[in-house]
Amino acid sequence: MTITVRFAPSPTGRIHVGNIRTALMNFLFASAKGGDFVLRLDDTDLERSTEEFAQGIIEDLNWLGLTPARIEKQSDHFADYDAAAQKLKDAGFLYACYETADELDRKRKLQRTRGLPPVYDRSALDLTDEDKAALEAEGRKAHWRFKLSGNVIKWTDLIRGEQSIDTASLSDPVLIREDGSYLYTLPSVVDDIAFGMTHVMRGEDHVTNSGAQVEIFQALGSKSPELAHHPMLVGAEGEKLSKRLGSLSIQGLREAGLEPMAVLSLLAKIGTSDPVEPRQSMEELASEFAFGKIARAPARFDTKELEGLNAKLLHGMPYDAVADRLAKLGIEDGETLWNAVRGNLSHVEEAGDWWKIVHGPVTPKIEDAEFLAAAEAALPAGEPTSDTWGAWTASLKESTGRKGKQLFMPLRQALTGLDHGPEMGTLLSLIGEARARARLKGEVA
Repeated sequence: MTITVRFAPSPTGRIHVGNIRTALMNFLFASAKGGDFVLRLDDTDLERSTEEFAQGIIEDLNWLGLTPARIEKQSDHFADYDAAAQKLKDAGFLYACYETADELDRKRKLQRTRGLPPVYDRSALDLTDEDKAALEAEGRKAHWRFKLSGNVIKWTDLIRGEQSIDTASLSDPVLIREDGSYLYTLPSVVDDIAFGMTHVMRGEDHVTNSGAQVEIFQALGSKSPELAHHPMLVGAEGEKLSKRLGSLSIQGLREAGLEPMAVLSLLAKIGTSDPVEPRQSMEELASEFAFGKIARAPARFDTKELEGLNAKLLHGMPYDAVADRLAKLGIEDGETLWNAVRGNLSHVEEAGDWWKIVHGPVTPKIEDAEFLAAAEAALPAGEPTSDTWGAWTASLKESTGRKGKQLFMPLRQALTGLDHGPEMGTLLSLIGEARARARLKGEVA
């Protein structure tokens, strides 16, 4: 049996970190087992789903390295859903209902006042053919509910352990709207059967839905995939992320200069027993993935932690991994610069700022012109090398008696215009003799 899992977003907007955490779990599990990761675009809502959003989802997944083995669109399978719906109708599992939204709301309120759970009363099952014809003559159209068994559905959840849902406590779910369109539930089950899904991993907000879906699988003559429901994602202080998800879209994180592996490392490790540390490859994350590591408490997503991981990732990133991006920034001799500045970067694009500091023009920061004049005179002739800085500062220390910050800070300020930055030995060799002398004299160069 080939392990087959799916990520099933609706193309009605861009995907965010909450979506990707689910996609990542599916991808890592499939990768570790040599299985297939399928992208299923749940685009049955033809009014809100767009090709632009569908392509955006694919773009975001590819940027992260979560490339699917294949892509399916639910809009290509309406005939399959129609056939499944007819099968359920013929078997007596789907029944027509004619209550309006207002009527259903009044029923629920009345049940609450009587201390009863707001569960649909199945009054539509008592309608005769004549009753239905009369309602339709009034202009009413049927919506269709799936008749639950009233039994307790049990399964061993790969994350939550033993689970049970008493379907007698649930309303029979609506599978088809009045306008004939399908809600999520039936197409999802039909596709999971057709596409051979072996495991379904999703948020714990779907646990109750799973009880009903297991019965739909059975009614269609199939067996439910293995189920795994993970805790939800919350903010750093435990707050819901729903109002912030727009700013935490994958597109937004990419445009903010975050690294894919920083995003993946954080989402893979928060809410698990593993330490939250950057990983250099998807293979590392897949080899470390295990359901038993996932905690039951909500996972806390902190943008500050993400920024920290991004910086750590860059500090150890080899030049080959960023060569093309540095070239696009106009950086020449990129390897020397990268190795010099990467320990001070939070985002790759900041390397471009250091390239500009090296090549100028830079306005030097001069606070002790007399000392800098002596420093310029003591600067060895010829193009500096990586050894020049050490010999030069040692000479200045001996001739001026300065040491530590008093010695190094004025030189850094004059040569870079800044109070902080990378180790100066390599930077000096990149700046070159002519620019270094000009800046030590206070000239913009």
